[in-house]
Amino acid sequence: MTEKNIIWKEINGVKWCYDENDNCCSVKYWGSEEKALEALRSLKNCSRCSDCSGCSDCSRCSYCSGCSRCSNCSNCSGCSGQQNKENPKFAIPKIENIHQKVLEAATAKEGALNMETWHTCATTHCRAGWVIFLAGKEGADLEKKFDPAFAASLIYRESSSIKVGMNEFFKNNEEALESMRAAAEAEKLLINN
Repeated sequence: MTEKNIIWKEINGVKWCYDENDNCCSVKYWGSEEKALEALRSLKNCSRCSDCSGCSDCSRCSYCSGCSRCSNCSNCSGCSGQQNKENPKFAIPKIENIHQKVLEAATAKEGALNMETWHTCATTHCRAGWVIFLAGKEGADLEKKFDPAFAASLIYRESSSIKVGMNEFFKNNEEALESMRAAAEAEKLLINN
């Protein structure tokens, strides 16, 4: 993986590195940029994993090491083929018709969408902020455990087959609304078929 495939972001005071498969590692967890980057580069064919290292062919795992072909695991080491949808460490809320509900909330009033910050007030959020807000207490708890982008990504994944990458949470208002409208339309088509 070349350096150009790595994106660094600071989220709520925590510096994260992301790869093109939405895997991410935080400086807070790993202790330095170098160690976070080393952990991220050690993932082979993984997607949407957070603070894992040395794993291969896993998806949506967190804090794992040396695992292979796992999905939605947390704090595992050296396991293979595990699938832990009912993770006892945290609940991932599901929002029915998530794309339509997020679009409705973000367009309910002028200024309801502000992509420059996660949460401005109870009636103004960014895209990820609206996902967390609409998920209620479980969404807020997930945000506290991880960060807004990863929490919203988990909620989207649990709620819909329409994929929303973490890069969608860092667009401007116009780009975000365009993406949200497209996802809501795609969701309507899925529901009506």
